[in-house]
Amino acid sequence: MNGTGPTSQTFISQRLRLNYLDWGNPEAPPLVLVHGGRDHARSWDWTAEALRADWHVVAMDHRGHGDSDWVSDGNYRAEDMVYDLAQLIHQLGRGPVTIVSHSMGGHVALRYAGIFPDMVSKIVAIEGLGPSPRRSAEMRATPYPARMAEWIEKKRKAASRSPRKYESIEAAFARMIEENSYLTASQARHLTIHGVNRNEDGTFSWKFDPHMHVWPVEDIGDEFIHQTWNAITAPTLLLYGKDSWASSPLSDGRLKHFRNAEVIEFEKAGHWLHHDQFDQFMDTLRDFL
Repeated sequence: MNGTGPTSQTFISQRLRLNYLDWGNPEAPPLVLVHGGRDHARSWDWTAEALRADWHVVAMDHRGHGDSDWVSDGNYRAEDMVYDLAQLIHQLGRGPVTIVSHSMGGHVALRYAGIFPDMVSKIVAIEGLGPSPRRSAEMRATPYPARMAEWIEKKRKAASRSPRKYESIEAAFARMIEENSYLTASQARHLTIHGVNRNEDGTFSWKFDPHMHVWPVEDIGDEFIHQTWNAITAPTLLLYGKDSWASSPLSDGRLKHFRNAEVIEFEKAGHWLHHDQFDQFMDTLRDFL
């Protein structure tokens, strides 16, 4: 990447100090980038670099991620993350904004767009609809009390788990490649360098809170999710990788809950399609924007 990098800024949300990156050009239209789970704002650097000349690009670190605070109780709920996004946009003092989001960040951003439709001019969500109807049914086949008991056990284990330590940056880099084999070496190195903290003993650990491995037993009811999606008035682009584990709304029926959404599926791309097929992603994004 070329040119001057972003400045790191903070804002307060529900008593947490959260981080975001500001790529400058404040007179341009605002574009907010929202990353996914166990990721960080710097994963958008290539996208931000490509768009910063035409947009005022801002990329947030979710609570429990990147350089933002962890929550004291280790519980990460989608509605709190929606509040964080709303607080960031409120404090930017700009609107309506354009949003580009991924995975968990898409789940959050789409809710924001349905709650505040007048504040969003266009929205892109990369695999951001959460569990498919089939996956939800599979999870709910286990009775709620049993799932709740399992959650309590997982939380206890998370409470006793220290962040995994890597002896070297190369070991963390190897884990990044293992997680997503589509990444080039330079992409994986960039994501690793910005995704770890160095510990006092010289080892390296990922920045995200280990409690991010344990999701709540239930989110809000499906009918409320569908109401929120249906309340989105902005043009909506839903992107999916054909090699991803995620279920496409083209085939699972969820597209019907949107008023004004288009789905595009990417060949030879997994869950992080904005990394896996960056050039195609940018062409698609520019056409939509």
